[in-house]
Parts: sequence; structure tokens; C-alpha cells
Amino acid sequence: GANAGGRGNTRVVPTYKPVETRILVSATRDIPRASVLLKGARLITMKGDEIFASGDIAITNNRIVGVGASGSVTAPAGARVIDVTGKTIIPGFVDTHAHLRVANNIHGAPVWSYAANLAYGVTTARDPQTGSTDVLSYEDQEKAGHVLAPRIYSTGPGVFSAEGIRNLENARTVLRRYAEYYDTKTIKQYQAGNREVRQWIIQAANELKLMPTTEGGLDVKMNLTEAIDGYSGHEHTIPTYPLQSDVIRLLAESGIAYTPTILVAYGAPWAENYWYEKSDLLHDAKLQLFTPWSDLEGKILRRGGSSGAVTTMGQAGWFLDNQYPMKAAGGDIKKLIDAGGIAGVGSHGQQQGIGFHWEMWSIGMGDGMTAFDALKVATIHGARALGLSKDVGSIEVGRLADLVVLDRNPLDELQSTLGITYVMK
Repeated sequence: GANAGGRGNTRVVPTYKPVETRILVSATRDIPRASVLLKGARLITMKGDEIFASGDIAITNNRIVGVGASGSVTAPAGARVIDVTGKTIIPGFVDTHAHLRVANNIHGAPVWSYAANLAYGVTTARDPQTGSTDVLSYEDQEKAGHVLAPRIYSTGPGVFSAEGIRNLENARTVLRRYAEYYDTKTIKQYQAGNREVRQWIIQAANELKLMPTTEGGLDVKMNLTEAIDGYSGHEHTIPTYPLQSDVIRLLAESGIAYTPTILVAYGAPWAENYWYEKSDLLHDAKLQLFTPWSDLEGKILRRGGSSGAVTTMGQAGWFLDNQYPMKAAGGDIKKLIDAGGIAGVGSHGQQQGIGFHWEMWSIGMGDGMTAFDALKVATIHGARALGLSKDVGSIEVGRLADLVVLDRNPLDELQSTLGITYVMK
């Protein structure tokens, strides 16, 4: 707000105390054989249902070299020992649909949206459809250690109908841009044409070893044919609630990874409105430490599409709690994972960092969902959805040491995932 009276304009912002955020980094370019032993925490490993009530994790050169009950893991030579007794350690969070919204055309560091996500425990993020190629530069900067960020993966710009794909050979030509020039390993087919066009695209993607995801687009028939035709991912809610058993079976047996992005639900009020209303973001010190005030004030001070104050792309307002889709959409995720399918947590970049937790909690509100189910979707399922489960998503020997150390046990209360002591990437 501005003070129109007096001399000049006065910026009014809330006061808050910065919080200490500690990010542990095993950086091979600085310490060739950096070793750490995390000792005494509860370990929720995501290796099946494995949980150690008190366990140790040994890490050397960025990877886990030992996991087990406390006292059973040998500390690597010269390891820094960190006592985390009473804490809970889970794998780093994987955001399968993270629009991190970096500024176009100007590359720099730090990038607040990247830092915010990492500080909230998101250690791997895929940005499906960036609109520009800036993210490719940031992927390189992240790999080189020049920008504080999650592990960044991206489809780059989407494959839209404007490509005018005319035949299979033309689809191959378009997708070589991603396979050979952008080197994205993945694409987003964004309603690029009729079913024949979409089949050309997925055939070309398969030949070029690209992992294709999709845009839900409020089109159930299209969504089902994409699962039948072999697309690797489905983005946004399938806009009918609840999904019937034949659709659940199709999604599970097709292997398509379903990321519902309930925060911006298709076919229902956006769940982000629920969390804005239920959360005291105005006095959240950590959020404000990482987020520009201009971003926050446009989202949290006023809600309502006609006011012009909301910057989260519409659908803002107040809704009776029973109008929100969390119970039904999250229940569909429960049925899907019980049937052997794959799901992901996608924050859609609605409120960077904390938004991942909102989406995870929204899934956790589903019929039949447990906190453990929601944490699985946020970690190992997300890793599988991106084809990265050999490196991230679980606490196992050989995996990258991407970890979140929590103050409390999230199996008792899922919303305790916000109580983060350390993030290790």
C-alpha cells in the first residue's frame, strides 16, 4: 500500500524476524571426498515400507553409502558426524509439475523461486512447459553449482498445435529440436492436434528417447486416449470426480504418471484458495525471507478475481469447504497407487516452496489416504514419474543424498512437513 498524504510515498510491509535456514551441501568441486554421517534419526526410507525408528545414514561424494539401524552403519573415514536424534529424515521432495517462473531474457543469481523451493525441501523439480528456453541455461548453472536450486529438469517450450505437425516425419523434425538441440530428455505435448497428430508425436518421442507428458485441457476423451496411446505423464486433474474403476485400471496398467495439481484443479475450485484462507502467510517469517513482498501482497492480502489483486491466474475467491476437490481427487490418487499406478505432487508454482506442501496435503486429504501414502507420492512416486528413481526418491545405498530432516514425525501429522531442520542436496 502507499500513503498518499505527507511527503512522498511510504511503503508499508509487515515486520518479521528472519529464520535461520541451513542447507547442507556435499559439493564435490570443493571437497573431493566429502563425507557425512547423519546419526540417530527416524528414517522413512521409501524402500517399500521400510522405517527405522532410530537410524544412521552415511554419505560420501554426494551418494548414500550406508543406511541402517543406529550403530550398524560405519562412519566413512573423516566423516562429519551430525547428531539428528529425535528428528525424522525423508527423501528430498520431487515436484513433478513445478513452474518455477524464472524471468525471461535476463539470467542471474540468486533466483528467489529456486531458492524458496530448495529451502522447503524440494530437491528435484520438473518444469513442464516453460514458454521460453531460459530454463535450459539455469539447468546448466544448477549443475555447475552456480545457482542455489533444486535439481532442475524441464520440457522446455511446449509442443503446441501452432507447430502444424502434418505427418510422422514432420513430428520427428520438430522433436529433434528437443532431443538433439535442447537435450531436454522430455517434452510436453500441449493439445498439439487430433489423435493422429498426438500419435505421430509419441511415436517420434519414442524413437528419439524423449519422455512425453501432456496437458489435460479439460478434455476427458483426449486424456483417456493419451493413456491408451502410451504417453508417460498426465498433467492436471481429469475433470470428473470420482474416477471410476475402469479409468483407474487404465491409468494403472498404462503406466502413465498422474500429477493432478489440485491447487489449480480442473473441474473444481482451486485448492490453493483453501490454503491461502487457512494459512497465516502474512506472518510467516520463512516464506517472507525467501519471497519478494510484491509476490506475496498480490496473493494474500485480497482474494477475488475481479479485484485485480490476485496474481495466481484467476479462480480466486471464497468457497464452502465441501466444494473443494481434495477429498475426491486425493481419493482417486489413493485408488491409483493401490492399483499399482504412479502419481506425482505438482505445485504448479502457485506459491513457490510452500505450495508443494499444500499440494501434498491436498492429496493427503483424499478418501483413504494416509500420511505415508502422501509422502510416497511426494518422493518415490515422483522420482518414478520422471524416470529418476535410480538416483532420487528413496534413502538407499547408491542413491543421491537428497534428504529433508524434519523436527517431527510426519506420519503422525502430515502438516509437520513444514518443520524443516535441514535440507541436503
